[in-house]
Amino acid sequence: MRYDADVLVIGGGVTGCGILRDLALRGIRGILIDRGDLASGASGGNHGLLHSGGRYASGDTETAAECRIEGEILKRMAPRAIDDCGGLFVAVEGDDPGFAERFPGRCAAAGIACIPLDLAEVRRMEPAVSERAIAACAVPDATIDPFRLTIEQVADAGRLAESLFLPHTEVVGFDIMGGRILAARCRDTRSGEAVTIHARQFVNAAGAWSMAVARLAGCDDVRVLWSKGTLVIANTRLTRRVVNRLRPPGDGDILVPGGTVSILGTTSDTITNLDVVRPTPEEVDRNIEEGAALIPALAHTRLIRAFAGVRPLILPAGGDGDGRKASRGFTLFDHLDQGLENFATIAGGKLTTFRLMAERTGDLVAARLANREPCRTATEPLPALERLSWTEPGHSAKVWIANKNPADSILCECEMVPKSTVDAVLDGTPGAEPRMPLRAIGLRSRIGKGTCQGSFCSMRVTSHLYDRGTYTGREGLALMRDFLAERFKGTRPVLWGAQMPQAELAETLHCGLSGLDLIDAHGEDGEPT
Repeated sequence: MRYDADVLVIGGGVTGCGILRDLALRGIRGILIDRGDLASGASGGNHGLLHSGGRYASGDTETAAECRIEGEILKRMAPRAIDDCGGLFVAVEGDDPGFAERFPGRCAAAGIACIPLDLAEVRRMEPAVSERAIAACAVPDATIDPFRLTIEQVADAGRLAESLFLPHTEVVGFDIMGGRILAARCRDTRSGEAVTIHARQFVNAAGAWSMAVARLAGCDDVRVLWSKGTLVIANTRLTRRVVNRLRPPGDGDILVPGGTVSILGTTSDTITNLDVVRPTPEEVDRNIEEGAALIPALAHTRLIRAFAGVRPLILPAGGDGDGRKASRGFTLFDHLDQGLENFATIAGGKLTTFRLMAERTGDLVAARLANREPCRTATEPLPALERLSWTEPGHSAKVWIANKNPADSILCECEMVPKSTVDAVLDGTPGAEPRMPLRAIGLRSRIGKGTCQGSFCSMRVTSHLYDRGTYTGREGLALMRDFLAERFKGTRPVLWGAQMPQAELAETLHCGLSGLDLIDAHGEDGEPT
C-alpha cells in the first residue's frame, strides 16, 4: 500500500493531531499515523488537567507562564472540550507554611491569577477538603477532554485539507538519499501489511517513542526520559474544582474532576521499558495515602480503576534522570546537524502546551515548504462538530432522550450510550475501520468509562456488532477479551472493599457466561489462562 502527502506526522497524540490541523489551516495536506490509535500514549494516560501554571510556578517560571498563556488560548479555541471549573491549591498540617506564603508571589511572576482564600470560604466552596487545611489559594485551573480534542482536530484537518489518519501504522524505517527522507517504510500492526508513505517533510511527534523514531532516521540527538505516572479513578465526583496540594510537586497531590468521576494522581517513577507500563498496588497506595490528607473521603471512596501513562521528558546533557526535577518544557529538533533537511522532532512538553508545540513545528515545516501562511490555531476556533460530540459526558443521553426511539436501546447504562451512538462511531469518525476494536469505540463514545468499567456494556456492544455483521461470534469474543484484559490491568491494583464484589460479578459474566477464559487472542478455543 502506498500513500502520498505534503507532510507525514508520526504520532497520534494531541501534539501530532495539533500539528496536522495547524498545517491544514495553512493549506498543507498531511498524513497522520500511529502504531495504535488516537491518544493511545501520554495523551490518553493523564488526568485531563488544563494547567493554570500554578503547579510549576515555584520551580519553573517559564513553563508556568507557557501553561497560563496556552490555557487561556485553549479556553477560547476549544471550549466544548473544556470544563472551566477553576482550581484550588490547599496546604494541610505538616506542609511548609513558608511555601504557601511564597506561592502567590511565584504565581504573580508567571502572570497567573492567584487569590488567597479564607479557610472557612474554602470549606464552603469544597466541603470535601480536609479540616486540617492551613492555607489555600484559587487559580484558573480547568479540565480538558484529550480524546475529544484529538478526534476533532483530525476531523477538522480532514475537512480543511483532506488530511488523513491511519491507525495501527508503525514506522519501521526510512528511505534516505542525499540528506533527505524520501519515504517512510511502515507496517500495519494488525495485518502485517507493508505500507509506504512518500512525503516532502516528515515530523516525529511520537512522544515516548520519539527517541526510537529519530534513531530510525539516523538521528541520535533526541534524549527522552520516561517517567511513569499512575493515577486512580474514584467512582464519584468528590469536588467541583481541581484541588492541588500547596507544596512542591509530589505523589497523589492533584484531584481532578472528570465528568461524573474523580481522578487522583500522580506518581513519578523513571522506567526503562515501554512495553511494561501498568499501575502497581504500591503506587495506588502512595496516591491514596497522600491524597487522603487533602481529601479525606478518598480513604473510603470506592475506587474503580487505576491506570498509568508515560511522560516523555527532555533529558538535558548531564541530567540525573529524576522525573520530578526534569523540565516540562519542550524542544523542537530540526536535525540539520544530523544531516537531514526534511525531518523534525518535537518532544517533551505537556497536554496544556500542545498547541504551542504544534505552532512551532508548523512554522518550521511551512518555511521548509515555502508556505508563507501564518499559524491560525490561536485565532481559529476548533469547530464543534456535532457528529463528533459522543465523547462529551452526557451527550449521548441527551440525543437519545430527544430522539425518543424505542428501538434505540441503551448499550452502556453508566454513560447512557445507545446503539445509535455506536453506529455513528463506526460509520463516520476519524480512524473508523471495518472491525473497530472496543477500545477504539470507547475512545470515541465513552463506553467502558463508567463505574462498571465495561462489565456489562462490553457484552451488549459486542452483541450489537455481531448483529450488524461487524464481527463473527469468535472475533467478537476475542476482541471483547482484549478490551476487558486492558480494563482489568487497571482494576487489579484496586481490588478491595466495594470494588471486590464488582470484580467477582464481572468474572461470573465474562468467564462463567461468555467463556472468555477459554478464547485465545485469535478467537479460537484454547486452554484456560
